[in-house]
Amino acid sequence: MKKVLTIAGSDCSGGAGIQADIKTMSAHGVYAMSVIVSVVAENTFEVVSIEDLPDKIIKDQIDCIYNDMGTDAVKIGMLSNKRIMSCVRDKLLENKPENVVLDPVMYAKHGACLMQEDAIDLLIEDLIALCTCITPNIPEAERISGMKIDGVDDMKKAAVIIRNMGAKYVLVKGGHHVGDAIDILYDGENFHEFVNEKIDTKNTHGTGCTLSSAIASNLALGKSIYDAVKSSKEYITNAIKHDLHIGKGNGPTNHFYKFFEGELKNE
Repeated sequence: MKKVLTIAGSDCSGGAGIQADIKTMSAHGVYAMSVIVSVVAENTFEVVSIEDLPDKIIKDQIDCIYNDMGTDAVKIGMLSNKRIMSCVRDKLLENKPENVVLDPVMYAKHGACLMQEDAIDLLIEDLIALCTCITPNIPEAERISGMKIDGVDDMKKAAVIIRNMGAKYVLVKGGHHVGDAIDILYDGENFHEFVNEKIDTKNTHGTGCTLSSAIASNLALGKSIYDAVKSSKEYITNAIKHDLHIGKGNGPTNHFYKFFEGELKNE
């Protein structure tokens, strides 16, 4: 069985972070493992507090994985500060895992900042170069590339800038723009456009976590980057279509829509 590790923050509401990652990986038939770096107290409409874990427990968790099970892919999510990011970077350099997918989580759906400025700088300087694929949304791609993005042509320009920072593949997600959800995958030579209908729902909490975890899972299963992204886009689109009306704000997607055809009811 293929093994996929998520390194990210815990979301007590279950819609994003480690919890969404594990659900997504399980839905793809891979064995999910996790390293928690932060505990986030949040729900569907606000982030109340974030408690970052000490270096030792982060390093110990990663060591436990690589001293025993190993990984076929790694998904990296929220790394809120420079200390945590440095710790994860050092362990990536030490263990040299394959198929590292970085979701550079900077902002929550409701606008809260989840990554400190010095951590963003370190991400640009060091972490991106250690990753197979990075999956920024429009605001994140703007911050990383240093350019304003207004349309597909700008997404492509930003993808080139970000790939020059060292990542093998860049997937710029266009879901923040009006109209179809267009994502741009750049592999260093060609641009691939993935177009999915934009679904009219507010229940999109954790979609970035879910997509990046799906890509990591599909890479672990041996798919090419193009096929991994294509399958993952189809998965997240259906998960959003079968959204769960839970909570007062931006509710979660339905990670297990394939397994409960009509049985997961919104009540």
